[in-house]
Amino acid sequence: MRLVGIGGTFRKDSFSMGLLKAVKELLPEGITFEILDFKDFPPYNPDIEIPEEIKIFKDKIKQSDAVLFSTAEYNYSVPGNLKNAIDWASRPYGDNSFEDKPAAIISESTGQLGGSRAQYHLRQIMVFLNMHPINKPEAIVPFAQDKFDEDGKLTDEKTREKIKELLEALAKWAERLSI
Repeated sequence: MRLVGIGGTFRKDSFSMGLLKAVKELLPEGITFEILDFKDFPPYNPDIEIPEEIKIFKDKIKQSDAVLFSTAEYNYSVPGNLKNAIDWASRPYGDNSFEDKPAAIISESTGQLGGSRAQYHLRQIMVFLNMHPINKPEAIVPFAQDKFDEDGKLTDEKTREKIKELLEALAKWAERLSI
């Protein structure tokens, strides 16, 4: 199974990227995982030709068996750069890279809600994209600043276990939907 990861923030040592790096350590057997980069994407503009790096991004999503989002919460929603990448990957009309993809979300924040409102908005976006997010288990990481060591490694065992559960459920979900 090929899984791609899309992180919501580019801040140096972001917790979203830290969670995706932890995914590499926690993958069930038989799953390959690649974190996709979109930090240099221009703002979405349908009047410009799709840049080559976006074509590559779109193709990697299309070739994947499932998509894992890891996002922070900005202003009760997803970060703007994540929404921009989603817009690029789902356009032009008729070339939605996310079409029919199984998906899962890990959200995090430094507050007690752990990015749950960002998850809610991302799930709304997934409805339009015709994606199939798993519902359970939920992976919501509150007080993210307390879950990583000074080198950015996820050290919280409860969070690591929840991510393992999520990955196992996503693998089963993707297999089920591929039948």
